[in-house]
Amino acid sequence: MSAPLTPPCTDTVELEKRHKRLERRVLRKLDLHVLPPLALLWLANFIDRTNVGNARIAGLERDTHLKGNQFNICLAIFYVSYIIVELPSNLVLKKMKPSRWLPLLVGLWGTVTTLSGLVHNFSGLLAIRFFLGFCEGGLLPGIMLYLSTIYKRHELQQRVGIFYASASLSGAFGGLLATAIIKMDGVGGLAGWRWIFILEGIATVAVAAISTLFLPADLESASFFTDEEREFALHRFRADHVIASSVPLSEPAQRITAGADPEKEGDVRTEIYAAQTDIVHQEHEKFEWREVMRGVRDPQLWFTAFSYMGIIISLYSFSLFLPTIVAGLGYKGGEAQLHTVPPYVPAVVLTVVVAFAADKLKWRGPFILIFLPISMIGYILAIVAKNNTQRYIAVFLIAAGIYPCGPCILSILPNNASPHYKRATVTALQLAISNCGGFVATFSYTPDQAPEYKRGHTITLAFVAMAWVFMALNVSYCLWENRARANGQRQDNLEKYQELWDTGKTRAPIGDRHPEFRFTL
Repeated sequence: MSAPLTPPCTDTVELEKRHKRLERRVLRKLDLHVLPPLALLWLANFIDRTNVGNARIAGLERDTHLKGNQFNICLAIFYVSYIIVELPSNLVLKKMKPSRWLPLLVGLWGTVTTLSGLVHNFSGLLAIRFFLGFCEGGLLPGIMLYLSTIYKRHELQQRVGIFYASASLSGAFGGLLATAIIKMDGVGGLAGWRWIFILEGIATVAVAAISTLFLPADLESASFFTDEEREFALHRFRADHVIASSVPLSEPAQRITAGADPEKEGDVRTEIYAAQTDIVHQEHEKFEWREVMRGVRDPQLWFTAFSYMGIIISLYSFSLFLPTIVAGLGYKGGEAQLHTVPPYVPAVVLTVVVAFAADKLKWRGPFILIFLPISMIGYILAIVAKNNTQRYIAVFLIAAGIYPCGPCILSILPNNASPHYKRATVTALQLAISNCGGFVATFSYTPDQAPEYKRGHTITLAFVAMAWVFMALNVSYCLWENRARANGQRQDNLEKYQELWDTGKTRAPIGDRHPEFRFTL
């Protein structure tokens, strides 16, 4: 009779079960305290993007005496200040604390939005839009950097997908909200379009105040954790970043010193020293311009930024032509606004599904390469369409192909850039460069093209194709670099880093330069 199999160590099994229970508790608390406030902040952003268009329909151009392309100029000036502020905002985020800085930005732009209801001419609207960009530009790069400081690398996209999708779907109803507010036309002697800015601005300030109450500054100061949960949350996050946070300092393998004993003159003493590895956690990292420049020189920044530019042009222009297509189907007023919502529904569902799959498979770029062609097919259909029913079908394909790509591309650089200040730099610059697409989106779809918008669709299709090419380059670069590291071809990175440390040129951890660091595709 054979001896019974040895049972697994009970203590080890119990420890693993305890860790899993703790992890579920920690993630549940983080999700409940972080994601809803961020979704509200992002919702405020989405509504702000649509309110100026709704105000235009309600008489903004007429009452402010705008002529020619002055309205488009007011839209474009927003992106100038928006782009300028993104990098400085991310660099001060850690010092200012995300739980204060992000709601402060939203509160300021809510105030400026409210003041938009008081403008009377082109110069006033131009100034308001410029300052609005200054207040709003730091939000998205700040959110991405903030999430990367509290979630592990491959827990990130599903969180981005959830808040991104929920706010996008809610934002789709922004037109209905504007339709209701316009009915206040004449109340207090103010036009309906002025009430859109005033009420939505006040609501944005309220959202900012509520968010301040819930958002934790970081894992260490999160008041909703027990002491055990806080210790576990810090440990699991640091364990996920242990390679990137390391400071591998090599010592001479042997130090040879002359013996001090005169009776043993000429004798030699050999002392053995082990290689030393220190850790610099993100909360202890000091700002260095060297890390900023490392970010600027990173090929992934430029590949993903130009790819995201193509995606952004599609996203920003989407809301410009959708209402016109719906109006062409014969719907008016609130019914027309309601029919702008269905194309968002499958897009939002796909955004969440892809986000979970992306974290599971540790993929980002490959999903973008899969979904962008769906959007391209949608644009081709929109160009050749003979009626608005075909154009409405094309809109579903465009949305389904483009929306899942947003969280994918936003998660690439937070995953692949380290340490903190390099990550802050590339996250902000990716958005600063890609948001230049806002200028293209603003002028691609002009009223004289309605309802076909063939020129606008053709321009956007070209940029979506460009996005696919640059993402293919980024995936290829990551595959090539990971293969080189696996083959031991990046070991000299340790020597280069050691030289920088020895000469006092850096005190940042080695980050993504470490030969054992692997890029997420």
